[in-house]
Amino acid sequence: MAAGSPNTGSPSDVPCLMSALKSILQLEGVREESAMRKQRGFTLIELLVVIAIIAILMAILLPALNRVKEQGKRAVCMSNLKQLSLAWVLYADENDEVLVNGAIGYSDRNMSWGDHRGEIAWVDSLAQGEEAQRLEIEQGALWPYIKDHAMYKCPTGRRGEALTYAIMFSMNSVNHAPTQGVRGAHIKRKSEIFNPAPAFRLVFIDEGYMTPDAFAVHYDQEQWWDDPPVRHGDGSTLSFADGHAEHWKWKGTDTIKRARTEENRHTSNWTPQTRAGYRDLYRMQRGTWGRLGYTPTHP
Repeated sequence: MAAGSPNTGSPSDVPCLMSALKSILQLEGVREESAMRKQRGFTLIELLVVIAIIAILMAILLPALNRVKEQGKRAVCMSNLKQLSLAWVLYADENDEVLVNGAIGYSDRNMSWGDHRGEIAWVDSLAQGEEAQRLEIEQGALWPYIKDHAMYKCPTGRRGEALTYAIMFSMNSVNHAPTQGVRGAHIKRKSEIFNPAPAFRLVFIDEGYMTPDAFAVHYDQEQWWDDPPVRHGDGSTLSFADGHAEHWKWKGTDTIKRARTEENRHTSNWTPQTRAGYRDLYRMQRGTWGRLGYTPTHP
């Protein structure tokens, strides 16, 4: 090489330059990819907004889902009551119109409030504990017609209870002095149900747990005897002498409050506090006895 000529480098330097350029391009690619990833990611504020939206949606949807779940349980309960009522009708049809003994624990007994001699109660005896109650159900008069324990219990019944339903006082259960001799009030034979018609006379009610004898309702007093049960929302599920079942929603806020305060226990003889509360009482008494045994103060 002549002195003073430019240093153009040797041909062996070209691969090194190409390798260095490739490395630079790869590094730039990594940087661009990293930048793109940063652009695609969520910021903290965006994440908080998404979480807040999810929380709001859950708050909106959960009550609706719970209502749907509760409506499903109510439908099962009403189906149970309907099946029990149909068995109740079939029993009478096969026993010369005589209704099944509705007083739990009073099989083959003659009491001042009811002659049940020769009659096995629909559930033989009162018992504590789920297994013991199942045995009493199996010994009862309706077991040959419904041999399925699940039919005797509401899905929302108290834990440890095999029975949540009761028969009304008026249906060959308990006949105290005020209704003794009152035609069509206390029913011994199915043929006695005519005014009002069977579609308006109550047979079974969901109390939520096993109780003695039957569901007590006054005939001649403007009071609840057993407290109103609150089941499946602010009401109760019941069945009728024609075999159908209904859910009654209580109208009185005092009825609902009393029912929730006294849930799963009996303190008895409660007087409503509002006109709507009295209407709830009248409806239950008419459904039980077919009429009121007194002149109502809140007609």
